Parts: sequence; C-alpha cells; structure tokens
Amino acid sequence: MSGDQCPRKDPAGGDADISAEIDAIISGIGDWRGATLSGLRASILKADPSIVEEVKWKKPSRPSGVPVWSRDGIVCVGEPLKAAVRLTFPKGALLDDPMKLFNTRLDSKTVRAIDLREGEKIDKAALKDLIREAIALNTAKASA
Repeated sequence: MSGDQCPRKDPAGGDADISAEIDAIISGIGDWRGATLSGLRASILKADPSIVEEVKWKKPSRPSGVPVWSRDGIVCVGEPLKAAVRLTFPKGALLDDPMKLFNTRLDSKTVRAIDLREGEKIDKAALKDLIREAIALNTAKASA
C-alpha cells in the first residue's frame, strides 16, 4: 500500500482490511494490468478522501473478487480483462464526459466503461473529475 492510501475497512464493520485484499488482487494480476489497475486505484482514492474501497462478487471464476469504489452507492468497479483493464461506472450514462474517457459500453442506457490497453495512459485530472461527478450523483440521490 502506498503512503498516501489509508486502510479502508469493510463498510459493514468487519475486521477485514479491504485495502490489503485489493493489494492482493492487484499483485496477483502480476503484469502490466496490475500496474495499470494500481495507478487507476491511486487516482480514484485521490479524487475524494471519503471514497470507500470494497471487494465484491467473489465466485469460483474470480475467488478473490472485484475491487469496487463506493460513496453512497457504487462509483466504479475495476477489473482486469484479458487484453485490457476496465473501469466500469454503473451510472456512467448519466455523467458528462467532456474528455471522452468512456470508450466502451457506450450503447448501454446506464453503464459506461473505460478500457485501457497495454501502454495506454489516462488523463488523471479528467478521471478525477469523472470520479467526483459520480460521487456527486450518488450523494444527490442519497440526499433526495
């Protein structure tokens, strides 16, 4: 875990150190996809200090689960794919994306995603803006 990340505990109040679980998921990937997901994670955590890390959807095909970042609902989900790392925003269709970061799932009425392939970089400032916008959408719905 890098020095700018604090341990994020299980939101259900459990003793599990979710940050360590996500560290293990990322290190288990082992190639460029792990480094890419690690960089995305750092940008997500820097976007808002109140964001919560979770691990969801543990199943036989993915026993370690999937990293999820939430605040008043899911903000985004990070997944290593065979040839890309995907950052999925469940409410992405409702977000403005002036920098055109979304490049997949564009036909969905709700979900949008960003696929990064080996060697591709992302505009970190634009990603942070997208994260903050997703949080604002979640918190507005939670307040209503």
